[in-house]
Amino acid sequence: MEYEPGEYQRLHIRQFPARTIRETAEGKYWRQFKTPTLAKQFGPVDHIDFCKQSPYSYAVTAATKVTVYDGNSRSKKRQFTRFKDIAFSGVFRDDGRLLAAGGQNGMLQLFDCGSRSVLRQFKAHQRPTHVARFSPDNIHILSGSDDVTARFWDIASNAQVARLDGHTDYVRAAAVSPSNMETWATGGYDHMVKLWDIRSTGCGGSGSQNSSSMMTMDHGAPVEDMQFFPSGSLLVTVGGNQLCVWDLVSGGKLLRRLTNFQKTVTCVRLSPMAGPDSAASPRMITGSLDGHVKIFELDTFKVTHASKYPAPVTAIGISPDCGLLAIGMADGMLSCRRHAKPKAIAGVPAAARPAKKKKWRPKMNSSNYRYFIRGQSTRAAVGDYKVAWIRRTRLQQYDTLLKQFRYCEAMTAALLTIVISILEELAARGGMVAAIGGRDSESLVKLLKFLVKYIVEPRYSAMLCNVTHRVLDTYTSVIGLSPEVDERLMALKDRVNEEVKLHEALIEIQGCLEPILAASMLADLKLE
Repeated sequence: MEYEPGEYQRLHIRQFPARTIRETAEGKYWRQFKTPTLAKQFGPVDHIDFCKQSPYSYAVTAATKVTVYDGNSRSKKRQFTRFKDIAFSGVFRDDGRLLAAGGQNGMLQLFDCGSRSVLRQFKAHQRPTHVARFSPDNIHILSGSDDVTARFWDIASNAQVARLDGHTDYVRAAAVSPSNMETWATGGYDHMVKLWDIRSTGCGGSGSQNSSSMMTMDHGAPVEDMQFFPSGSLLVTVGGNQLCVWDLVSGGKLLRRLTNFQKTVTCVRLSPMAGPDSAASPRMITGSLDGHVKIFELDTFKVTHASKYPAPVTAIGISPDCGLLAIGMADGMLSCRRHAKPKAIAGVPAAARPAKKKKWRPKMNSSNYRYFIRGQSTRAAVGDYKVAWIRRTRLQQYDTLLKQFRYCEAMTAALLTIVISILEELAARGGMVAAIGGRDSESLVKLLKFLVKYIVEPRYSAMLCNVTHRVLDTYTSVIGLSPEVDERLMALKDRVNEEVKLHEALIEIQGCLEPILAASMLADLKLE
């Protein structure tokens, strides 16, 4: 019976799973906020507000001034310094022409962004004014103060329209509903969140003291910041180490309470179109005193991305086109990152957005090598005759040695490349003993170095433990003849002992945690 020689099958390289979790599209999107621009302020950053008009300049309130930075160059554009003491909560009007900010002396000031002149001064508050927010109609301002009141002002007449009484501690947060500009929410250090209707007679005029809120919710901690969802039916409040989401349509029902923060949550922002293009939707961004900035998606309120900053985060701002992300910290450092691909906003002309740089393309002539390789990727037409191109199979060095049954040399050649796949192939062929035996001290040291380095790796330990047993069985009789071999054997012994001690410690920790986890699960079952 005649046999025909078979074709040699190249060694199949085994692919192991990645050590770390593969990065998601969400993580890639937020990591594209690169090239940070750092600017040192004269004090802790209190507030960051982006203008809604291109090029999306942003106002940073810190110490005794409000600094406006250009949205394109991220350089300092102008400063507002007409404050007798610390300034708070510098915010732009929607058209970007006016800027309002509170002060330590209780006065709320209105500035012209072009000339930096003071247009209005509202002086009814008796204590520091920490909150200033423009109404969507652009002719009213709401202010909140440490005198436990919030006041609604008319810009044209420089008069107080309404006074909102009801808090028993400092008012530190306020927001207006996107669906109804007459509906406002305020939060204070009395843990309470109150919903107001400016049109109601209970809020009265400038002299009214009998104001009552439509709705009151208990946050459970001093309220630091708040934001309405784009629909206007949900409200998010932050304070303490928790974040609360309230359903206003259901009468202020607590929809979700998140407590996955180590320290006080100081700021929250909602971006209606953040996230990757495949899943662009509203995202919630929070900053806390533990230095973490976390991104939440609003369906299940899960953290989709998190980043760590070197100091406590006190303020966050994101531009309307999601092209700039500004972070203010307690040490006075301001970090502003630019995204590689800002979102396109409907109604904003292309000329108002930064122009994209044209990619340089080389000319196709004989001076470029691409001229001589053109057409290689062109597909053949239906009637064309295709000539098969048979490529010669090039074998790696270890494949050539395996083909010649030189197992010892094949194993040595693969020590720095695909060792595990070679070992599995040798075990399948029954050539493990031949590959390990017959080595001199130099080649044996290379094998022992590999074993010392990778024997504790979980992905390889099963195979390498068998190889180690073979090596010890084969070379027991020559122990003591070579100092280098003895040194590597002692290193292998120490490495294995360290791994055993680590496993024993982990088993002890597991035994301590099991009763705690069991009690926690039992408590959750009782609550359900």
